[in-house]
Order: sequence, then structure tokens, then C-alpha cells
Amino acid sequence: MSGDDIATLYDELADRYERWGRANHLFSGPLRKRAFGDASGRVLDVACGTGTNIRYLPPTAQLVGVDISDEMVEAARAELERLRRGGTVYRMDAQELQFPDDSFDTVVSALSTCTFPDPVAALDEMARVCRPDGRVLLLEHGRSGVELVGRYQDWRADAHYEQHGCRWTQDPLAHFEGTDLTVIESETLLLGVVTIIEARPA
Repeated sequence: MSGDDIATLYDELADRYERWGRANHLFSGPLRKRAFGDASGRVLDVACGTGTNIRYLPPTAQLVGVDISDEMVEAARAELERLRRGGTVYRMDAQELQFPDDSFDTVVSALSTCTFPDPVAALDEMARVCRPDGRVLLLEHGRSGVELVGRYQDWRADAHYEQHGCRWTQDPLAHFEGTDLTVIESETLLLGVVTIIEARPA
């Protein structure tokens, strides 16, 4: 899918994602807190969706969110208001971030590289806008190393991509090869489906 295709799809999915909010927090909340709980300074949330990450970021974080979907942006702005958090959210393509170099202390993103038409371009943009001593923190998913689970993902891969714009059989760490980011630490959880990644600009 192109970026425009992804934007259209997620405009359609935004309401459903909001309805799934409680279940999403129950399932992914502890993972998001583990991945992003120590984000600091000026924080950019790339592909912020409905704003699910907001409550797991420290209250001192100066938050800026971006998403390619207008409907997701509106939902994230509403979530900021509900949580009484300061911050701004913009409609923006992760592969062409409209920020100067070295703008953020921390860049975070959750379950996003699977949706980007060009994950390497998006990661390079995260590196560009992150300060040289900053961090890029990702919570990603991919193909399970447990064969039964992995085979199910393989079987559903095409349908899942059509329905959610998500390549859930990806290897998230493979996207970092040849990018302007260096992986400092990674941890794989939940039968190998989820990976938490800490990286820095190379």
C-alpha cells in the first residue's frame, strides 16, 4: 500500500481502534510502559494513532505526536484533552517528517514499522530529527519464533495486511540494517511476537 492508501485505511479504522481502547490498554499497556516509561525531554511519537502511548509517557515529557491519518490525529488530540496532558499532534507522513534536524530528545513509536511503505525511510527520519545523544524507542511486532504461531501468521499474512495495513510477519530488527540508527538493546517477548528496541542515531 502507498502512504495515501494507509491514510485512507486508518481513517476508516480510527473509530474501531477507539472502541478497542480498553482492551488495547489491558494487552499492550504494560509493554508500552516498559518500552516508553523513561522517555525524556522533548518526545516525538511517530504514527501516534489514537494516542494510546500518551498515558505511558512520563508526565514531564514534552509531547509532539504525528500520524498520517486525519481521523487518528483527531482521536489523539482528544486523548490529550481527556488526560489533561500538554502537547500537540500533527498530520504528517513518518517518511517525510516536517521538523528540523536534532529536534527531539526521544523518539517513540509503537507497532508502526509494519505499516510504513518504506520502513527504512521512516527510521532514517526518526534518526534525523533525534538529537545525537538522544534515543529512539520502538515497540514492534513480527513473526513468532514459535513455529505453530509463526505458521498461523504466515497463513493470515495477506488478509491481515489488507484489513490492517500491517505486515505482521516482518522482522523488525532487519529494518535497521543500513539505516542511520544503531540498535543499543532489544528484547523479544510474547512468544517472539513483540520486540522492544532502543536505538541511537549512528
